[in-house]
Amino acid sequence: MKVYNCIKDFKSTGNTIVTIGTFDGVHLGHQAIFHKMKEEAEKINGSTVLITFSPHPRMVLQKDSQDLKFINTYQKKLERIEKSGIDHLVVIHFTKEFANNSSEDFIADYVVKYIRPQMVVIGYDHHFGKNREGNIELLERIKDKYNFGVIQVPPYFVDEKPVSSTRIRKLLQKGNVREANKMLGYEYALMGKVVRGNAIGRTIGFPTANIETPQEFKLIAANGVYACRTLIKGKLYKGMGNIGVRPTIDHGELTIEINIFDFNEDIYDETITILFVDRLRDEKKFKSLDALKEQLGKDRTHSIKLLT
Repeated sequence: MKVYNCIKDFKSTGNTIVTIGTFDGVHLGHQAIFHKMKEEAEKINGSTVLITFSPHPRMVLQKDSQDLKFINTYQKKLERIEKSGIDHLVVIHFTKEFANNSSEDFIADYVVKYIRPQMVVIGYDHHFGKNREGNIELLERIKDKYNFGVIQVPPYFVDEKPVSSTRIRKLLQKGNVREANKMLGYEYALMGKVVRGNAIGRTIGFPTANIETPQEFKLIAANGVYACRTLIKGKLYKGMGNIGVRPTIDHGELTIEINIFDFNEDIYDETITILFVDRLRDEKKFKSLDALKEQLGKDRTHSIKLLT
């Protein structure tokens, strides 16, 4: 995938299939759009172009919002878009000035002028342009004027519910990673460097790797204990993780830690990825470390069953 950080750098051949959006999550609904784009591109021996924005528009227009959290970091989003098979990624620098472009001006002055699409493909609920006034109706109204076709991809359903980034965020905020993963098409993950903790887990037979808290705008799933997989140096290990404040031990700041099964290597300062498979239970304050140890044994057994 070729990445263009300035739309003027894209040299269009005119046989392009274009989509526009932020694509937080790069979930199964987004994948359906990409699949349709690739189908259309094959018909004309053309290429697929995805136009996105950086920073995310909400970071510019709603930067004080308390719920400004995203499923993927910007870099991970780009990696997932590349993995999906998109040919070209055009990144437009999003500013308040840019946000004042009307929907039609954006299509005319950016998309048509520089990308020259034969077809614009969008999702069923997509909006764009100033005040999000651009939609399928606008595209249908102006398509002949600017000489491109329009395809609206219908919603993608999982368990009879339409997939959307908003729905996935709400599931993660409740800790329902299993249902979120179904809609994502992959396992929700947190990545970070392993840092030193207080090593209490080691004293009760459940040593944990603590990772640094992810960047500010990364959505962290609800506090609780989870069955997890951990990616370390390209290899996957089974384990169980905890997101929370460890109430039995310290009532401290938010921590993210993973007990990796059958693993005994020094990985301090390594960057690892924790993949969350299912939620086991809420965080709980136990009367003693022995009671905590007993519960962790049960959690391990439960995790192994889920991860088999």
